[in-house]
Amino acid sequence: MKGKMTIVWALALFLLADSILRAVRSNFNLGVFLMYCLTGGVWAYALFHRQIDAFCAQGPGRVLKWLFWAACAAFAGMMVLIGILGSTARATGRERAVIVLGAAVKGTRVSGLLERRLQAAADFYRRYPDVLLVVSGGQGAGEAIPEAQAMRDWLISAGVPADQILCEDKSTSTEENFAFSRALLTRHGVDADEPVAYVTNRFHCYRAGQYARHAGFTRVSAIPASIGPSSVLPCYMREVFAVCYYWVFRAPRMG
Repeated sequence: MKGKMTIVWALALFLLADSILRAVRSNFNLGVFLMYCLTGGVWAYALFHRQIDAFCAQGPGRVLKWLFWAACAAFAGMMVLIGILGSTARATGRERAVIVLGAAVKGTRVSGLLERRLQAAADFYRRYPDVLLVVSGGQGAGEAIPEAQAMRDWLISAGVPADQILCEDKSTSTEENFAFSRALLTRHGVDADEPVAYVTNRFHCYRAGQYARHAGFTRVSAIPASIGPSSVLPCYMREVFAVCYYWVFRAPRMG
């Protein structure tokens, strides 16, 4: 028991420090909220472990304990499944265009997640300089400019010619990213049945691919961007809820 509680207290202190840093550095979102919930849960167990263990030792408490761990296993399995599904359908270099999906901008600066997407897009462009890049993202709360504008500025500073970048600066969701980008590409001579790729972080690739197909892109592939170690857990936890929402509410309506 002593060894277990040493680990629990170490985890509780680590998560508390992590939550404080997120409160200072990160925009609030579902992933950050879930990390706060995880921190609160670990602290609750650290402070009241004797009472919790006694309740879970028999009767209804024992049943709830097993249901809790079954739910945790299912949740972890969903995170693994999302990672696996997001690793398929990689870009080949034959794509006519690449859609870079927006993410948070802090004032006028791109966030860490978005910078990784832009770096992946710039690397792909350097290998295939004929490809057309579409930066897609509107202006959200706390953002001084549309995400697409900040993304375009970043890519130009990285050496991508301005005439190779199209801006879609009205979208507010992944679904709109693809719908609006498709209309923009059509106006520039790229049809939805031509090969197109999208750039997003690996945890988001599966759901993004589904929305791309619903938008009418028939030959779509992914360019997965990396993700920082501190973002892995909150992003994958948040994505579990996003994918479940998509499966239950969006996919049946889209057909």
